[in-house]
Amino acid sequence: MYKPFLEFLEKELFERFDLQSRDIPPGLEFKVSDRGRNPATIRSWCHQCQELRKIRYTYIDAGESAQIFNSVIYPSHHYDLPLLGIDFLSFGKIKNLIVLDFQPLFQDEDYQKKYILPLKSLHEKYPDLSQNLEMKFYDANQYFSKYLLFAKTDPQTVATRVFEAFQDYLNLYWQMLAKAEPLEDPEDIQRIVKAQKDYDQYSADRDPASGLFSSYFGHEWAERFLHEFLFEDAVPLAISRR
Repeated sequence: MYKPFLEFLEKELFERFDLQSRDIPPGLEFKVSDRGRNPATIRSWCHQCQELRKIRYTYIDAGESAQIFNSVIYPSHHYDLPLLGIDFLSFGKIKNLIVLDFQPLFQDEDYQKKYILPLKSLHEKYPDLSQNLEMKFYDANQYFSKYLLFAKTDPQTVATRVFEAFQDYLNLYWQMLAKAEPLEDPEDIQRIVKAQKDYDQYSADRDPASGLFSSYFGHEWAERFLHEFLFEDAVPLAISRR
């Protein structure tokens, strides 16, 4: 269901950037599960380039039962841009949830004006994809913008409106990146390093997908996937509490 999204993202990345492959820890790049009604495969890709230090995306294909596409793009620490977050989930084609956002590292007014306000006109173009749904696992005021697309929808809308919005959001992100001035002050760069690490920690602690990964691929593999690949700068809670 989301393969066209993955293919479009890959095409954009390879055309626009000088990508190098980024290592994925052994055993986490691909896995097959025979649990559940339909066998599930999970496959991940990871790249980097001068402007983007980590570009990761993952596809879970469990046939009719589930189709999931997830990606986060982390800019280089020399840029204070938001992260680009993509999360598209379909279960049985009945439950279809889409989340697409520029995920701000900071909430101060100047930052929001510089990086989030430009999203406003795009957001207004897709009122049907902004449904003001309740966030059960996250604080909507932290690492989310007020112009995120967050909706429950149907397969037809996914193939049309959501795909169009996806292309528009990506386009705007590339434009912002092209205009961004690299940071040079070591203190400013360290501030970004910390902010991106904090994002990983926050996300790893709350990500509801860990339960989904566990159900398909087992708890041990899911924990590794969460902390060694998805949010590699996070410290597992059991370790951080010692």
